[in-house]
Amino acid sequence: MTEDRNLPPPRSGAVRRWREGLAALAWRDARIRAALAEVGAPPMALRGAGFAALLRAIAAQQVSAASARAIWGRLEEAAGGRVTPGAVLALGPEGLRAVGLSRPKAGYALSIADDLVSRRVSLRRIQRMSDEEAIAALSALKGVGRWTAEVWLLFAAGRPDIWPAGDLALCAALQKTLGLDARPTPAEAARLTRVWSPHRSAAAILHWHIYRTAPS
Repeated sequence: MTEDRNLPPPRSGAVRRWREGLAALAWRDARIRAALAEVGAPPMALRGAGFAALLRAIAAQQVSAASARAIWGRLEEAAGGRVTPGAVLALGPEGLRAVGLSRPKAGYALSIADDLVSRRVSLRRIQRMSDEEAIAALSALKGVGRWTAEVWLLFAAGRPDIWPAGDLALCAALQKTLGLDARPTPAEAARLTRVWSPHRSAAAILHWHIYRTAPS
């Protein structure tokens, strides 16, 4: 069986907890209430735990959302509809480059796939770690930085208190919500959003929604 199939599912009720967390934030923070009144409730959905979700986060690094979706669609088709470590290894570097992954990202995908197939790394074990332990373990993988680790923990593992501070879209949306004169730096964003713990995942999902719905 593959590593993905051995993974426990994301904690049951993650989406429900995000919604409850957003309601709790709106109750206690007028800025969140105002943002919800303006843009409405954001869509909330898990992406499924495992290698595919991690590779999808890597594919999205430093490209537009539209480009990331196109690359992922081509990769799913090339992999026969299911992106597994074995399918990625079978595609090889040229096959991954053909779907639109950059040479470095293709290398990252192959490295992580090999780590999982050889059982040097277990996403099952990582999923059971605390947030910071999991971020450290994921960041030790080739091509995975803190942002990618946080996105995986939020959307794949369903963690409730993750704010990917290095995400520039979140920083831009946060500037609007808080009425700041300038876009906060990632360090400033991390500090400013501590007040929303333990519901920072819900706050992050809302702020991505704010960014997507902002006038261009």
